[in-house]
Amino acid sequence: MTNPFSRDRASARANNQPKDATGVLVLSDGSVFWGKGLGAEGASTGELCFNTSMTGYQEITTDPSYAGQIITFTFPHIGNTGINMQDIETAKPSVRGVVLREAITTPSSWRAAGHLEDWLERSNLIGLSGLDTRALTIRIRDVGAPNAVIAHDRKSKFDLDALRKQAAEWPGLEGMDLAKEVTCAMPYEWNEGTWKWFPQKHAAYTKANNAGRHHVVAIDYGAKRNILRCLVNAGCRVTVVPATATADEIFALKPDGVFLSNGPGDPAATGVYAVPVIKALLDKNMPIFGICLGHQILALALGAKTAKMPRGHRGANHPVKDLFTGKVDITSQNHGFMVLPETLPASAEVTHISLFDKTNEGIRLKDKPAFSIQYHPEGSPGPHDSHYLFKRFVEMIEREKERKDKGLGGNPQRLASGAKR
Repeated sequence: MTNPFSRDRASARANNQPKDATGVLVLSDGSVFWGKGLGAEGASTGELCFNTSMTGYQEITTDPSYAGQIITFTFPHIGNTGINMQDIETAKPSVRGVVLREAITTPSSWRAAGHLEDWLERSNLIGLSGLDTRALTIRIRDVGAPNAVIAHDRKSKFDLDALRKQAAEWPGLEGMDLAKEVTCAMPYEWNEGTWKWFPQKHAAYTKANNAGRHHVVAIDYGAKRNILRCLVNAGCRVTVVPATATADEIFALKPDGVFLSNGPGDPAATGVYAVPVIKALLDKNMPIFGICLGHQILALALGAKTAKMPRGHRGANHPVKDLFTGKVDITSQNHGFMVLPETLPASAEVTHISLFDKTNEGIRLKDKPAFSIQYHPEGSPGPHDSHYLFKRFVEMIEREKERKDKGLGGNPQRLASGAKR
């Protein structure tokens, strides 16, 4: 079917607005892509990125790590299974907008509780359909992720000069601390486990009795709910605290381990207040497990450096190699910054690398009970290759408890390189 809004890259700068266009995407270099507006009306600015996942659009659009970004979905059929309240990763989405190839169709799923377009409007999110997402993806791949403005007006009235100026003047994600925008306001307990199919032919999230073997404090830099569910499934009692929680506040909760969550923005900006806390935790030999932004901030606490990636990793089919077991996991990823492994201290070692571009995907300490990974082992709807990492964290907590119970001094025993998965 011919798409009336498609534009090749050579003509993307044209100001000639198609007759039925109610939405527009304007890049910081002045390029213009017309489409049909969806969801809320208005204009929103952010970094334009792309995600290659074929499923999980609802989990993606509600992932707090997308704060400050506009998502281009490379898979053309987004919204065809509708929306439901079980698949959201946070109550208030922080993504700046979504760009789709095809119009959203009528939902077709036994779990659908509504239409994606209606949900976008209720969530105050702007969407566009009918754009040449292939051209956008190639542009991001070749040139890097641009800043952009996504706009929707049902009356088709747009001031392109003002939108170009808005896109060009947006400062970008480097230097932005967005964790404070998406973190929780106060501590809370989490007791929901992962999704389960019951014999009565229904499915639901399991509930823990809050008597987990180990108390884990999760620092919320933008935590996804499914990470917290996986911690519960691993036998943990989970207390979530804001990103700005101090070391004293965390120690007062008497945790057996601390989890550093995923989140948006520049890790160096969030690290201004997060790094001193992590250093204090490391000084006390507190077991630590970090994911995504948590991985990057742990590296910063060790004295390493992070850098912005040209296009980032976002999708559900990224191969990652465990350098100690030799096994390869297919992983879910969403990050635009990376740890520079050459800046790690001698006390840390690289554990995982991306097989796409050899960038760092995991580290661990040789003399402390701490490790972290860049990708998302909790990925829902998947893949689930890396769920073993939550068990690894629990095993680390148990070893540290045993060491303390025996009154052992010196360095805590670290995870053996050949640990079972």
